[in-house]
Amino acid sequence: CSFLLASLGVHYVFDTTIAADFSILESQREFVQRYQRRNQEEHALPMFASACPGWIRYAERVLTNLVTSHICTAKSPQQIMGSLVKGYFARQQNLSPDKIFHVVVAPCYDKKLEALREDFYTALYNSPEVDCVLTSGEIVQIMEQKNVSMKDVTEVAVDTLFDDLKEGDVVRHDGKRSDGYLEHIFKHAAKELFGMDVKEITYKALKNKDFQEVTLEKDGETVLRFAAAYGFRNIQNMVLKLKKGKFLYHFVEVLACPGGCLNGKGQAQTEDGKPDRALLAQMEEVYTAIPVRLPETNVHVQRMYQDWLEGMDSRKVQDTLHTTYSAVNQSTSSLDIKW
Repeated sequence: CSFLLASLGVHYVFDTTIAADFSILESQREFVQRYQRRNQEEHALPMFASACPGWIRYAERVLTNLVTSHICTAKSPQQIMGSLVKGYFARQQNLSPDKIFHVVVAPCYDKKLEALREDFYTALYNSPEVDCVLTSGEIVQIMEQKNVSMKDVTEVAVDTLFDDLKEGDVVRHDGKRSDGYLEHIFKHAAKELFGMDVKEITYKALKNKDFQEVTLEKDGETVLRFAAAYGFRNIQNMVLKLKKGKFLYHFVEVLACPGGCLNGKGQAQTEDGKPDRALLAQMEEVYTAIPVRLPETNVHVQRMYQDWLEGMDSRKVQDTLHTTYSAVNQSTSSLDIKW
């Protein structure tokens, strides 16, 4: 944070976990609603996660109508953070959205394309929700160009969106390495739909470690079946089952990169362009050590639902926290999508 503030002219540095809180909560609610409508609506289930722009790009351009209606409509943490910064925070600062230049640091190059989507743009103020995306690898390159060493960078607390806090907390979500959508939705659905409190989740690895499933049993019957599918190979296998009508899952956490977002292509790599395995292991260790906070326990999120979004079931929630996905009609083949 200190490097960003001092060297790049940044005025505020926020942690995006609060945006992920909103995204997870909205995804949880949407899954329960889809499950309850599954017998009336053909495309209610399965539901696919929507946070990975690489997956979304492939789904809209290659898979089209086969999957687009199944994608969760909750916006990704990046874009919800854009709504928070250009909406909630701008209002606090008595600024119009176009007076704020919002930069996101992400582990993924496809986040740059996500920020350019037309539905993430406010025409009234001629302002996108996210003005610029820098990958973490690009931040490292900037530091190298400025001869800044990590040893010289001091730790500084992140800023907060809220007037009653002096500094923000850095927390993570329970679950796997990419905000844990599967685990949060699974536990919420088990409670809301079947009255079951799930404390620990057991993953069953199938063909490889990047394709795992989780099931909920009740009275000898499997009532929920979730999967995590990471990497193009596993996504292809998943789609093949969907086409054959042999798809058994109610929800799938889909991520384009093998290993999840910590292994994103925008992360720092070795000189030969390959992922830095040692750095990845170090990031996993640091990430695991961060305190866990459940989205439901974030009092600031609950307050913002009431004070800023006019209630959880309001039109403003739909407009601010959700989007839509549809087939893109262009001559794009699967070979054009590279991860």
